[in-house]
Amino acid sequence: MSASRWVDVQIDLERVRANAAEIRAQVKVPAWAVVKADAYGLGIDAILPVLSDLVDGWCVFTLDEAEAARIWERTGRPSLALSLAANENASRYLAAHVRPAVWDVQRAKALREAKPVLSVDTGMQRFACPVEQIDAVLQAGKCDEAFTHATSLAGVNRLKELVSSRGLRLHAAGSSMLHEPQARLDAVRPGLALYRGAVRVSTPLIETHETLGPAGYTGFSASRHGVIIAGYSNGIRPGPCIINARRSRVIEVGMQSAFVELAPNDRVGDRVVLLGEGLSEADVAAAWKTSPQEVLCRLCGAGNRSYMGS
Repeated sequence: MSASRWVDVQIDLERVRANAAEIRAQVKVPAWAVVKADAYGLGIDAILPVLSDLVDGWCVFTLDEAEAARIWERTGRPSLALSLAANENASRYLAAHVRPAVWDVQRAKALREAKPVLSVDTGMQRFACPVEQIDAVLQAGKCDEAFTHATSLAGVNRLKELVSSRGLRLHAAGSSMLHEPQARLDAVRPGLALYRGAVRVSTPLIETHETLGPAGYTGFSASRHGVIIAGYSNGIRPGPCIINARRSRVIEVGMQSAFVELAPNDRVGDRVVLLGEGLSEADVAAAWKTSPQEVLCRLCGAGNRSYMGS
């Protein structure tokens, strides 16, 4: 996927900060901000200083991400790495103040000095310890903390059932579970909830046409249509958009351009909003039949990022 110079990605850092403050007030337990995948596409270098005084730590996918962003040096907050890194060893984790997630005896033993955290399988079936190996992994890694990837209270309760008697610090709730007091346990790991509503993606109309018969690759029908310079190589899909404060739609997407449906008063140069101005990540995700997280990652990478706020 590449960025189009015709697409503007505007990120409101004050909104990100307000989201974090609201989460902190709501959950009343430590919050570890998920900044993997370049902070869901918003840009980890911009996000770290905005959140460093509002969160207790960071969640990355790999140690490599934490090292590349110099998270510890820049924020003084530790990180949890959820997956494997390239050429990892305990000394690298210790130097970067990153605790590795572990799910098998060999990995737990090898990373024991880095104070690994047990990842428990409660249904996700990836990067997680099966029930029958929990005791062995805990012992091999001398783990004092455990977590799971939970999308329901059933997953939270399963974690508690499996390890709550061992005196471990527990966490399970990501963004989808923040509203459940029973899911908050000893910490939460918000990701999408930090970035929701903070991104506006737009691009100008380059052409407008009165539609004469079947148009485009698919022979679509519309009264009027326009063209934008952003396509599936930039992460765009057919779905909703906003033009002149009115809901419209991206009708058809090509490699580097797309067709949008127009009203009589829409003109060349008018902005086509692909995200923001009341068009939420969830709205777009429903039309794309995917997750809001994917929408953020795709559309934040569709063009040139700029930032508003602190």
